[in-house]
Amino acid sequence: MTRFEEVKNLILSLEGDFDKFYSKENQAAGTRVRKGMQDLKTLAQDIRTEVQNKKNAAE
Repeated sequence: MTRFEEVKNLILSLEGDFDKFYSKENQAAGTRVRKGMQDLKTLAQDIRTEVQNKKNAAE
């Protein structure tokens, strides 16, 4: 479950920047949001690969 915790922590770490970007239109926060979302995408792909490999190893 540590991978799930990584996803949760990453999303929670972006909460402040989301608020700053959407509420206060802070452009720098938007850049941080975009970077965080790219990190989330990369993490999600790593998890997908890991799950697929475990699934294939079990067969």
